[in-house]
Amino acid sequence: MKLLLTLTAAIEAATGLALLVAPAFVVQVLLGDGIKGAAIPLGRVAGVVLLALGVACWLAREDRQGRTARGVVAAMSLYNIGATSVLGTAGWQSLTAGIVLWLAVMLHAALAIWCLALILFPRGPDLQLP
Repeated sequence: MKLLLTLTAAIEAATGLALLVAPAFVVQVLLGDGIKGAAIPLGRVAGVVLLALGVACWLAREDRQGRTARGVVAAMSLYNIGATSVLGTAGWQSLTAGIVLWLAVMLHAALAIWCLALILFPRGPDLQLP
């Protein structure tokens, strides 16, 4: 669980910082289309959300009791399933998908599977479900 949370913390924090600094660039690379107007601050809010998820994962990675870490992993499984669905649908419906869109879809799908596996098949004394 520690490896998953550490990796997720790094990925989400980096993506969040990128969205805070350059939301139009991130959306262009991801979706192949630009944003402007009200979408810029919304992109930055998404960046703050991803940064917060990264911080939660980072802080939960050392949880010895397992409850906090399991809660964060459960939340991240929902997030990764949702991100896979939303980004996959955007890519499927768009002829102008960005160069990293399908990589992001595959990454979120893999992370969702990893999260679900840890929830459904816990191992070790600190990962047992109550």
